[in-house]
This record gives sequence, structure tokens and C-alpha cells, in this order.
Amino acid sequence: MRPLRGRRLPRRVGQLLVGLFLYGIGIAFIVRGEIGAAPWDVLTQGIANHVPLSFGVITILTSIVVLLLWIPLRQKPGIGTVLNALLVGPAADVGLALIPAGQDLWLRIVFFAAGLVLLAAATGLYIGARFGPGPRDGLMTGLHRVTGWRIWIVRTAIEVTVVAIGWLLGGNVGVGTLAFALLVGPLCQYFMRVFAVRMPERTAAST
Repeated sequence: MRPLRGRRLPRRVGQLLVGLFLYGIGIAFIVRGEIGAAPWDVLTQGIANHVPLSFGVITILTSIVVLLLWIPLRQKPGIGTVLNALLVGPAADVGLALIPAGQDLWLRIVFFAAGLVLLAAATGLYIGARFGPGPRDGLMTGLHRVTGWRIWIVRTAIEVTVVAIGWLLGGNVGVGTLAFALLVGPLCQYFMRVFAVRMPERTAAST
């Protein structure tokens, strides 16, 4: 992993940590919306139906497995990658403990919408801090580099696979899953522009 240097380091570290925490809270809101989870969270829910582990612990273990898949792809993690794997799951567990389940449909829709926007903003924060992609994003870019397939094809193939496995295990697939797939990309792109940390070329190359 690359060394941490630069005058903007405090802002970047703070932005990274806040982003990862809010990412977990965003996941929790989407899950509590109960109208369909994000693809990787469908998988997590499915696994949770069969093992005595919390949602957050399963998220961490899944991230570790995904990081192992980086090895044959020769992907190099950053500190943001490692912290993503370790912190998002516990943050999701905090959110799930605080956000009540089984609400009326209108409130669950609000939960889902709030979670989607919060997750997209959190993505902009942690990616904009420039400490490396999350495990799942790195798997996508690594497969893109190795196979030569377009990013959208690789992402679609990965997410269809994890949704199918999660659904077979009992994860919650619904209209929210489709809405997430259609909306998360444009929202993340917007927030990545908002929160990107602009650094001199020399600093960017050395951090």
C-alpha cells in the first residue's frame, strides 16, 4: 500500500472514515426499506438466513473473499480498500440496530430513497478521498483490465451473479433492487464530482 503523505491528508482521512460509516448506514436504510436490497446486500441477506452471523460480519467476510479474488487479477489494495472491508459491515450493523423494521410501505419507500442517496454520497466521499477502491469495485475494474470487457458488462455480470445466488439463498429481491441498479450509477457520479479531493499531480502520484 502507498504511504500517506500530503497537506490534505487530514481532510482525506476524515472524508474516508465518514464516507465508510455513512455507506454502512445507507445500506441499513435500504435493507430496512424491505422493497429489494442492493445486489451484494441480497447476497449478504441470503447468507444470513443460513449462518448465525450478523449482517455486518457477513459483509466483512464477503469483502475478504472478494479481496482474495484480487490476487490472480494482480490488483493492489489501498488503505481505503482495507478500511472499506473492515468498517462498512459494523456501520451497517449499527444502522440496522437503530432503524426499525416492519414499517408502513410509505415509510419503507422513504427509507429506501434516503439510503440510496446516502450510499451514493458516501461513495463520493470515500472514493473522492483517493485511498483506493472498495473490494467490489476493485474486482470489477480488475476483471475489466484482464478480460478487456466493458465496465458495464463486467459490473452487470457480477451483480446478476450475486443477486441470483442471494435470491436462491432467500435474500430480498424486489423493485428496489432494480431501482438501485438504475439509479446508483448516476447518483455516485454526481457525488464523486462534488467530493473529489483535488491534489497537485506530484502529491497525487505519491499518496
